[in-house]
Amino acid sequence: MMNIAAWLMFDGSRYHGWQVQQFDATVQGTLEAALSRLCGHPITAHGCGRTDAGVHAERYCFNFRTSSSIPPDRLPYAANSLLPPDIAIKKAIYAPEDFDANLSCLKKEYTYRIYNSRIRDPFYTGRAYFYPHRLDISSMRVAAAHFVGTHDFAAVRSVGTETKTTIRTVHWLEIAEKEPFIEFKVCADGFLYNMARAIIGTLLYVSEGKIAPDDIPQLLDFKDRRQTGPTAPPDGLYMTRIWYNGEVGAMMES
Repeated sequence: MMNIAAWLMFDGSRYHGWQVQQFDATVQGTLEAALSRLCGHPITAHGCGRTDAGVHAERYCFNFRTSSSIPPDRLPYAANSLLPPDIAIKKAIYAPEDFDANLSCLKKEYTYRIYNSRIRDPFYTGRAYFYPHRLDISSMRVAAAHFVGTHDFAAVRSVGTETKTTIRTVHWLEIAEKEPFIEFKVCADGFLYNMARAIIGTLLYVSEGKIAPDDIPQLLDFKDRRQTGPTAPPDGLYMTRIWYNGEVGAMMES
């Protein structure tokens, strides 16, 4: 059985997240059905992480094992003919035997996109969070700097999955203005359940004057989810980069 790693892109608007569920359409379930049909045997796709319902991915990595003779460079063309228009495999390569898309991951970047305008654009419905109020970018940048580094992020974690530790390292949290969009890019060695969206919700509270920018360190120390901002809606969140060593890493950056 060969181990194949692939770069996946998807619009998560009509899916109940990545992970297979019994009654809801998911990205993993849809992908596995197409690959099983293509390869002629049951396929289990191992993703680089769980994404929530409505979350998107420009760069997502998964791996699977197959005895199929289809070469990896032909796999995207063959698989995409069986996948719906909102899911596509961009590239695929042979991966080392011990490669696992989740366990081998070094760090991930999510981008949160806000459509910041008084008038909504129906073409971005489901693909960006419509926020009609003026944002205090300078205050949010001061607050964002406090999230960077190694901290206990229990204060911005929703209950939903068990984890051995709530300590993570955030490598950067940048805010860019691309009118009419505001983009938040956060990179970490790993993310807790809803962590990225809870950080964005907290930054929006800072913009609204409900939390002072320099209160973030204290809020992180309190580890109380009730004292930070709300979980921002999923439709503005995209997985945009993911890092690995070796040839898989080179593929995901190409």
